Amino acid sequence: MASKGNLHTETDKTKKYTYLAETTPHLATILGFPTRCSTFPALYNSTCTEIIDLACTIAAFEPVRLHARPEDLSKAQNLISKRLESSSNNDRPTQESNINLIPVATNHCWVRDTGPVYVRGAEDPQQRYAIDFQFCEWGNKVEELLYNSSVDKEAALAEEGTDWPIMDSTRREENTLFARRALELENQDGRHPPVTRVVSSVRLEGGGIEMDGEGTFMAAASSVLVSSRNEGLSQDDIETELARLLGIKKFIWIPGREGLDITDCHIDAEARFVRPGVVVVCKPHAKCEPVYWDIYREAREILDAATDAQGRRLQVHDIEEPDPELVKGNVAGEEDGPAASYVNFYFVNGGLVIPAFGDLEADRKALEMMRSLVPEREVRQVAVNALPRTGGVLHCTTQQVL
Repeated sequence: MASKGNLHTETDKTKKYTYLAETTPHLATILGFPTRCSTFPALYNSTCTEIIDLACTIAAFEPVRLHARPEDLSKAQNLISKRLESSSNNDRPTQESNINLIPVATNHCWVRDTGPVYVRGAEDPQQRYAIDFQFCEWGNKVEELLYNSSVDKEAALAEEGTDWPIMDSTRREENTLFARRALELENQDGRHPPVTRVVSSVRLEGGGIEMDGEGTFMAAASSVLVSSRNEGLSQDDIETELARLLGIKKFIWIPGREGLDITDCHIDAEARFVRPGVVVVCKPHAKCEPVYWDIYREAREILDAATDAQGRRLQVHDIEEPDPELVKGNVAGEEDGPAASYVNFYFVNGGLVIPAFGDLEADRKALEMMRSLVPEREVRQVAVNALPRTGGVLHCTTQQVL
């Protein structure tokens, strides 16, 4: 068991754990400051600004651990100071005290995927544990244009005196180690009871799984039950391990589409639990390609017929995407279909943070829908454009600490 100042890794492969819903009160939120090796040069500054806006919004509700490379700390702090100048007098003191900049070797801002997933012991529920799913670049996708060879990045690399980095093997190893390193730093900090690391035999990303905290699990088969992540493991093998690690009693799989995007169709862009028994689904905009409509219809058919771990039929609500033409940009190599999903929201203590994409009517409808579904929470929107154009939104960039 971990003690303050050091990180213990649990070796008992039979020990069972329980996942607590995202709505459970958080000790903090993990965020990652964008780095130049995993961002289009033309979108780098905008991506940094959007992450800082998100950090300050969350910090009005709870502590934020913003992890950044040592060389990026001054840029992050300057952006935080600038953003706080526009905060309300009521929010600013809390935000200032709640944001903690942490130096660490990290590259992705997608900490939902690279970071640890916090759980409790099934038989020792007071003990804190965190699952390390050993991030593997979304099934070893190491040749992404975003990382190394977009026209945008090649132009930046060609400039005299540039040191724009690429995502090489050293940086990829840093990504895999981020979950462990974040836990080590947490225990060294010593503000909370120590956490113990648990290494999963199943490789996946946090954005690829969705749970209600009462034993119900949702995921796209295309991002979990695939050889790129779990070669040699059967569906039964994977479900057995996830049941042990997360306390799952009911698995709901939608097909998804392997290769459609870098994540192979993460569930947190498709369907999310608002609370046990209630699910919101991303409905494509009329301008979206037919494949997105196929995924939506398959998901709706499965969820409309599904029951959860408690035997309840699910209540399923649609939230329509914004007009993709209002989100798309013109950087060579960026996502053909921006990740403009309103269900990629994030619960915070007493609140809910949802994206706004610049489609005023769709943004308004999404805000009204979520306010109606969680009337007990304060719902705030964070404007994003660079993030969805590189593959994710708010949930992808956050990880709750429990």
